[in-house]
Amino acid sequence: LSFHAVKHITSGEGGMILTNNKDIYEKLSMFRSHGVTREIDKLLKKDEGPWYYEMQFLGYNYRITDFQCALGMEQLKKLGTFIERRREIVEKYNKAFAKIDGLVLPVEKDKVKSSWHLYVVQVKNERRKVFESLRKSGIGVNVHYIPVHLQPYYQNLGYKAGDCPNAETYYKGAITLPLYPKMTDEDVDRVIKVVKEVN
Repeated sequence: LSFHAVKHITSGEGGMILTNNKDIYEKLSMFRSHGVTREIDKLLKKDEGPWYYEMQFLGYNYRITDFQCALGMEQLKKLGTFIERRREIVEKYNKAFAKIDGLVLPVEKDKVKSSWHLYVVQVKNERRKVFESLRKSGIGVNVHYIPVHLQPYYQNLGYKAGDCPNAETYYKGAITLPLYPKMTDEDVDRVIKVVKEVN
């Protein structure tokens, strides 16, 4: 889970992993703390003293702070309200954009209740022109996401355009519209108005 500032709940940064596997849990607990353990039953040298610890594999400093956790716990109490507001905004967007020929709207399948982290529309024609017009009008749009295999790191490993045609087709039309719980109805109406004007 990500607790980045734009996610449903935030701790400023950081995240969490969920598992019901004890071995994975123990490995991850060490991994987040340089691969270090102080647990006597895991130590190779058990009689060194109470100060002793061992770095048993290469790990990282991935420890979230207590301050961040306190913020995250408070945010968790508001999660239901945050999701409810996101769903209200999506309902307004869907209703307003339903008849715009140049847009393909995101779909929420039957028996699914999305928490709507993002609201990504597909623009059928001239995505860049639409994107730039929205930005020029002060609408904070973005594109989520550029396909990973098109990034230089993966290109250097041999991946190339054409390897993932569905991801590439999606990327060519994607625009993410603003969606966050603190949006006022006026904010939402303004986004709707500008999107209709540029499409």
